[in-house]
Amino acid sequence: MSASLRASAQKPNQAYWCSRPRLMPFFHDQGRSSLRRMYFEAWRKHRESRPVEPVEDQIIRVVALHPEYAQLLESGPAVLDRDYTPEEGQTNPFLHMGLHLAIREQVATDRPAGIAVVHRSLAARLGEELFYEMESPVLRVTGYDTPYPPSSVESDWLPNLDRVLAAVDRSMAY
Repeated sequence: MSASLRASAQKPNQAYWCSRPRLMPFFHDQGRSSLRRMYFEAWRKHRESRPVEPVEDQIIRVVALHPEYAQLLESGPAVLDRDYTPEEGQTNPFLHMGLHLAIREQVATDRPAGIAVVHRSLAARLGEELFYEMESPVLRVTGYDTPYPPSSVESDWLPNLDRVLAAVDRSMAY
């Protein structure tokens, strides 16, 4: 990893790590092309050492974790419209980076409630540099595999802290 990429990955952004971070609205009202252009623009600003917005700083930090995605973002706009399908044998780099950003937003806003505590616990146990290199399976904690319930029992259906912590325990015991 280049020195520039390593510095980006290790240098925390105050806007992200402050005690009451802002919401990072990257997903809710943008289409695929618009989101992908945001990745390109953030990486271009980084390469040119230009000031960036907090959401762009988060994108840069995620790209810094994946040098292969930096190469993709430097390859030109032809990848903006490309479809990434499992049949091609490649993962969708934009989806992958988006999942990193979604996890960061969940931790920053503590939604679902308790996820920030789980993240801090994992970071403390694994060490900050090892968090993205876990060798245990990632477990999915979601609502039960049933039709969405009526509001009177919705809280029993949704993931809660106990279910998340049970999954963490299973993963740590791997």
